[in-house]
Amino acid sequence: MSAMVEEMSDRPEEQVVEQEESLFEAPPMGEQERMVEAMLFASAEPLSVKELEDRMPHGCDAAEALVHLRKRYEGRGVHVVKVGDAWAIRTAADLGFLMQKETVEVRKLSRAAIETLAIIAYHQPVTRAEIEEIRGVSVSRGTVDQLLEMEWIRFGRRRMTPGRPVTFVVTQEFLDQFGLENARDLPGLKELRAAGLLDNRPPPGAMPTVVEGEEEEEGGEEMGQGEMFED
Repeated sequence: MSAMVEEMSDRPEEQVVEQEESLFEAPPMGEQERMVEAMLFASAEPLSVKELEDRMPHGCDAAEALVHLRKRYEGRGVHVVKVGDAWAIRTAADLGFLMQKETVEVRKLSRAAIETLAIIAYHQPVTRAEIEEIRGVSVSRGTVDQLLEMEWIRFGRRRMTPGRPVTFVVTQEFLDQFGLENARDLPGLKELRAAGLLDNRPPPGAMPTVVEGEEEEEGGEEMGQGEMFED
């Protein structure tokens, strides 16, 4: 008997709640679309249907509003897209290139790269073995790869010697970087520092000098290398 009394006492409360809720009608679907649009636009993260409805007035149907809103954005610069179980406004895929930002980054070469680049510039075409002979130390693959990646050097013709070693030469991009018309007008230490590629002068004895035999072979071009390797 007591259970029936409790059940009967609960029913009027439920009816009161239903009556109170029915007093507020849901906004028109067009207004619901605007609400969903505003929330998706302002949110840094995708929002689920439940998260959208929790912020909207009672009786709103966020799922239906999303269907209409998604259709409305078809063919526009931004789209309403589903991300997992949530929704977001994203730039149209074919317009992604407009969002890219290009910046100029100053890249400073290591001392080994500077030495290697100088030897190639003043002795081109030159093989790896010849570079190592002039520097007095071996040339790491990473140093050469860095210069190749920057497109400041490229592969030249192979030497007609045993093993036919490949040679290296400077590129048009290298000449353009320093404002040169040809490889005969090469930069020295001052130009390298002005370009931000060299911080300090190398310590005495850190860079080998050019032997007399090589100076006689290269002639006038050896003057630039003397400046490059000056202590």
